[in-house]
Order: sequence, then structure tokens, then C-alpha cells
Amino acid sequence: MPYVPLETLLDKTNNSVYKLVVVAAKRSLEIAEGQPSLIQVDKSLKPGTIALKEIAAGKVRLKSKTKKNEG
Repeated sequence: MPYVPLETLLDKTNNSVYKLVVVAAKRSLEIAEGQPSLIQVDKSLKPGTIALKEIAAGKVRLKSKTKKNEG
């Protein structure tokens, strides 16, 4: 399995391992269901590895939810 540096991945998810796992799992599922890859990769790679590579390349980002002040 190709190596994807954890430091690179954590920088993309505000240093949260939990957020990284959630983003990678969601993108991995999308790829497994037939969504095209956002980067050039070997077709033999597993969807989870492709998702991690996409996150490291900055192609997949964490959505931030902002709460509106109710007043």
C-alpha cells in the first residue's frame, strides 16, 4: 500500500484524526459506488487509499458548519 504521510492529512482536517476518518470514509464510499477519482491514480488501489491521496492533494476538503446566531 502506498504511503500517505499522516502529517499532510491532519493539516487538511484541522489536526483532527476524527474528522480525517469521517472525511476519508465518506469519500471512500463515494469512490466505491462509482464516483470518478479526482486525481490520477493506479486503478488497482483501494478506494480508501485513493480517498487519502485525494485529501493529501487538497482535492477533498472538510466542510465547516457554522451556526447562525438566533436572536
